[in-house]
Amino acid sequence: QVQLVESGGGTVQAGDSLRLSCAASGRTFNYFLGWFRQAPGKVREFVAGISWTNITTDSTDSVKGRFTISRAYSGNTVYLQMNGLKPEATAVYYCTAGLNIRTPEYWGQGTQVTVSF
Repeated sequence: QVQLVESGGGTVQAGDSLRLSCAASGRTFNYFLGWFRQAPGKVREFVAGISWTNITTDSTDSVKGRFTISRAYSGNTVYLQMNGLKPEATAVYYCTAGLNIRTPEYWGQGTQVTVSF
């Protein structure tokens, strides 16, 4: 079992930056950690993911160059640095863990990110 607790969400203005954190506990060895988001009225979508070794990262095209995912050396904390935020980034952001980067087995409760004009 893996437990995931997100933090760092909030309300910001367009162009601002925000950093999300996720503390993972349990059997996380060799798991990918990542982030998904769900905007109002839309399906949940993959944002970014990173491997246990920090060697492999992946992110959706719409955030490339603005969002950066990183993982603490211990492997149990993952961060999502979000720069140049746009209103369309408004969503609930979920921390995830699993053996595959885009099909996680475990989900956190989510943290709200709101970007105003």
